[in-house]
Amino acid sequence: RRQKLLHPGKSLYRALLDSVTLSDESVKFQIIHVENKVLLQVEICDIEGNIFRLKIDEAAPLRERYKVPDVLIKEPTTQRLFISQKEAGILVLSSVNEDYKLQVTANPFQIELQSKGETVLSVNSNGLLYFEHLQPPPSDRKPTAENEEAASDSSKEKQEDLGLWQEKFGSFLDIKAHGPSSVGMDFSLHGFDHVYGIPQHAEALLLKNTSDGDAYRLYNLDVFGHKIHNKIGIYGSVPLLLAHKPNRTSGIFWLNSSETLVDISTKAVAEHMPSGSAAETAKQRAVPLTDVRWMSESGIIDVFLLMGPTAFDIFKQFAQLTGTQALPPLFSLGYHQCRWNYEDEQDVKAVDAGFDEHDIPYDVIWLDIEHTDGKRYFTWDKKKFQNPRKMQEHLRKKKRKLVVIVDPHIKVDPMYTLYSQAKDKGYFVKDRNGQDFEGICWPGSSCYLDFTSPEVRRWYADQFAFKTYKGSTNILFVWNDMNEPSVFKGAELTMQKDAVHYNNWEHREVHNLYGFYQQMATAEGLIRRSSGKERPFVLTRSFFAGSQKYGAVWTGDNTAEWGYLKISIPMLLTISMAGISFCGADVGGFIGDPEPELLVRWYQAGAYQPFFRGHSNMESKRREPWLFGEKNTQIIREAIRERYVLLPYLYTLFYRAHTAAEPVMRPLWVEFPGKIETFGVENEYMLGNALLVHPVTEQEAKAVSVLLPGSEEIWYDFRKLKRMEDSDTLKIPVTLENIPVFQRGGTVIPLKTTAGKSTEWMIDISYELHVALDTEACATGELYLDDGHSFQYLHKKQFLYRKFTFHKNILSSSCTDKSGQYHTTCVVERVIVLGFGQQPTFVTACSKDGKEKEVVFTYDTKTSALTLENLALSVDADWEICIS
Repeated sequence: RRQKLLHPGKSLYRALLDSVTLSDESVKFQIIHVENKVLLQVEICDIEGNIFRLKIDEAAPLRERYKVPDVLIKEPTTQRLFISQKEAGILVLSSVNEDYKLQVTANPFQIELQSKGETVLSVNSNGLLYFEHLQPPPSDRKPTAENEEAASDSSKEKQEDLGLWQEKFGSFLDIKAHGPSSVGMDFSLHGFDHVYGIPQHAEALLLKNTSDGDAYRLYNLDVFGHKIHNKIGIYGSVPLLLAHKPNRTSGIFWLNSSETLVDISTKAVAEHMPSGSAAETAKQRAVPLTDVRWMSESGIIDVFLLMGPTAFDIFKQFAQLTGTQALPPLFSLGYHQCRWNYEDEQDVKAVDAGFDEHDIPYDVIWLDIEHTDGKRYFTWDKKKFQNPRKMQEHLRKKKRKLVVIVDPHIKVDPMYTLYSQAKDKGYFVKDRNGQDFEGICWPGSSCYLDFTSPEVRRWYADQFAFKTYKGSTNILFVWNDMNEPSVFKGAELTMQKDAVHYNNWEHREVHNLYGFYQQMATAEGLIRRSSGKERPFVLTRSFFAGSQKYGAVWTGDNTAEWGYLKISIPMLLTISMAGISFCGADVGGFIGDPEPELLVRWYQAGAYQPFFRGHSNMESKRREPWLFGEKNTQIIREAIRERYVLLPYLYTLFYRAHTAAEPVMRPLWVEFPGKIETFGVENEYMLGNALLVHPVTEQEAKAVSVLLPGSEEIWYDFRKLKRMEDSDTLKIPVTLENIPVFQRGGTVIPLKTTAGKSTEWMIDISYELHVALDTEACATGELYLDDGHSFQYLHKKQFLYRKFTFHKNILSSSCTDKSGQYHTTCVVERVIVLGFGQQPTFVTACSKDGKEKEVVFTYDTKTSALTLENLALSVDADWEICIS
């Protein structure tokens, strides 16, 4: 409300250009508020790789303001900026590569960022820079005429109205011990009218204008059955916004963990075109302009301007700052079966046996809160789970895993070791009076571990040690839920903002980081229990920028309705663009009972998304995949098997996400940046660069409209192996059996020849390659392979990274990264070449040792697919197949 009182116009801040100092790291100068005369310190850094950082803090704050720690993987490497022009009221800074210039205007203060003479982005051009400097509480102030006036009744009402020193929320009182400390800033994106990002919202892919009054809110909250098409904040927050136009992608990363609102407004502005001759008057054309206004409750302004210029550059730049997606253990890319709750050991065994009986692959069974002794985490209900270790040994023999829930709230019970230890050590978040903060959650009265403290995180990580966590084994992995944090009787069901954390910071400063820190500590605990040898798997509900380093996220408590299946696609695309590739939505919808058709369609969509878990609420009817009649069981079985066959491709995509920050699941426009028709598409997506997936999200659909982008592209039906006649918007008939999936010409996809009972059963299953030819009759693809569970790929370079190239009728396999050494007995058994022009006369395969053999092949004249069988070519060797 306070920031909204500042309307667009001339800024009240003026830059003091005579205060400019230059160092190798940055350029610094001061700005002054012309009315209240407060000085702010501005720092501009040029970070390697086309990133600019702008920091604004008080020049002399009353106390230190909160600066977000631990999200950046390191202090970024900066390069020197040069002053290329300094005259009355203007300062021009140039970057080392001279492509970029920053023009600082003194009065009013604003910054223009130019690339090769074109303005890409401007800062404070609407004059909405807002910075509440810290003040002593009203009672501590020396009386002055001004202060006396401020204390008058009408003014007092106004202060309460605007929540300067305290604010009421229902029956809750938020005492702001340090007074108002809000910051805000506006950015104008020139030529852009398509903006994306700032998860998490149950909202469209393209961010909407917020002129209707509802800003996008970034404030992590436990919202049960959240509404769709809503800008309210839900479980996670990544303050990263992307803007795209055909020749450029730019990004804004607003590093602030307090409650944040984002206003967006897109309009057309007139731009003067230089005229051809003096006689002609300058022409005008309308160009789009998007204004983005960020408003945060506290902290400093710390913003990174990511200059791209491509979407993939933005992903790399963001990862350079916050880290890449952790490489998950292979099992976690299989299918997960969960519900609140599997009752007891017998139930777990019965469900596990059901998958084998119905010949459906799966990797992990999950236990929700009821598996514990009275919601005490790190314990087991002694009646229902009398021998958890034996239960895990049973799963281990079946080559499967167990995931259990570990929430951040700790039951208040002096007899509960975890509680008594944490209490003695002072490890809980405090209330404003210095007592342990108590709230209600699943166990009843609960205290909340202060994960912002490094010491608490170290202690928490130690709780996962096998000797401490009784009944746990190395096939047990972890799910962090309710970590927004959820407080049942709290304001907005979360912790009060005036609660106090490590180093005396208030909860308002760190709120959006709480879940990030719990996942960090949990991942560290799982790594440490294996002495640093094994990769962890941790799923979290609450997340922030950088959460990708610690595991997976999901979209939270969705509902078993068609609208939620539909919105899950833009939600996952948005999370993926914000650096978190390992994401998914609960298959079937967590709340309610899906009709069989919806459940089938959700399995088909989930099979082609990064994290694949079926989950349901306590009140929902049981919905294991075989409970909906033989026909539906058959279709779900087929969808899950397709997932398992696809794992070599998926795992390779995760390696690319881990090493090159490429999202596993991506919007069409990322792959086709020049095609305007793709910019708003949210009902289909690319899985890597090779597969286009169009889930069916309408009830009783008989056909779907699919956009196959790029007139110069060739597309093939992934299952029927035949070339599509056209690339454009096509009406594709659908049955309940499957969803449309297409392979892009010019790509090679590695697959397994068949699915196994779980990922571990599939290690020795042979491979097949789908080679889809482009207009030049060429194709390339990759296969990444390692042991699937350890860090040996990193420490000992135990991995294989192969490249497949089809060129001039020769398919070759070569090594992409010679530093990797990993031996596998697996072979490429079959190759299918799609779009092969005519029937060949003969085909030979030769390995690098010079051995040649003739290859058995079949050619389908209807589909132009050439199938090569019984190849037995080593995956870890170089070889060639010659077709003539």
